[in-house]
Amino acid sequence: MYHEQTIRDLRRRRRNRLLAALLACVLAVAVGIGFSAVSDSLREQGAAAVRDAVLDSAMQCCAIEGSYPSSLDYLEREYGLQVNHDDYVITYEAFAGNVMPSVVVVPR
Repeated sequence: MYHEQTIRDLRRRRRNRLLAALLACVLAVAVGIGFSAVSDSLREQGAAAVRDAVLDSAMQCCAIEGSYPSSLDYLEREYGLQVNHDDYVITYEAFAGNVMPSVVVVPR
């Protein structure tokens, strides 16, 4: 049976297509925002993990040798600390051998 399309039917179809396209755009923006938030959170957690690893290695060095190391290079060379310098900027400041060093890790 042949059903003739009315102007009302055409307008309804056009409106439904427009709503579907708008919904798809809103969904794409929401996914992008969610991905960005998760990515930022993971980078911050990674920086905290690197800082903890550096401090753990420094405490191990202090326990074995009796003083904190004077540089991050010493920890990497002698204690096997591996840090991805391409992803993180690490500031290691040792004041004295008997004072725990200050470590700041910033994701790039």
